[in-house]
Amino acid sequence: MEQNVKMEFLEVPLFDDDLYKLVVRFVFNLIFVFLVVVWSYFPREKKNQYVFTFILLNVLVFFICFTLKKLDLGIGIGLGLFAIFGIIRYRTDTIKVKEMTYLFIVIGIAVINALSNKKTSYAELMFVNVTVVATTMIMEQFLARRNLKLPTQSMTYDKLDLLFPARREELLADLVSRTGLNAKEVKISKIDLKNGTASISVAYEA
Repeated sequence: MEQNVKMEFLEVPLFDDDLYKLVVRFVFNLIFVFLVVVWSYFPREKKNQYVFTFILLNVLVFFICFTLKKLDLGIGIGLGLFAIFGIIRYRTDTIKVKEMTYLFIVIGIAVINALSNKKTSYAELMFVNVTVVATTMIMEQFLARRNLKLPTQSMTYDKLDLLFPARREELLADLVSRTGLNAKEVKISKIDLKNGTASISVAYEA
């Protein structure tokens, strides 16, 4: 009769079969988070700092969840981590709604892939990940087409205090009231602090 002999150091196994599960699930997780961040988010937003944050946060959450799963802490701990990381606010910059949504997506992918157990087949796991990635890409394509169809109007704007990202809604409302255009997006081309004006391009719905 064969007997499995586990090598241990300070009563901790040096190796067990869970290593294979860890590697397979991590590769699985990494593929889909790269699809979301590198193929869907970055080509349109061009923000390297968020790519760094999304990838590293996903990797960290995945390993935390997989490690805690072995302690039989259950899905509750995963949902707790999801909530904790999901409400992160950076003091140096305000995170836009879109970036916050991507933050939830990368955390969700990590939690799903790390905490799934034997009751979840790889086919089900594949379906969940593909659905998340496909939905994200479809929405990005839809918004990209919608923005391309909007006509634009260049103008000189004199209220620099409304150009702050946090005052976006006030800026759009001011443009609507002063120009009559149904403004949806504003891009800043140039700011002239000396004269207190800015060159902007307004995308509006006809």
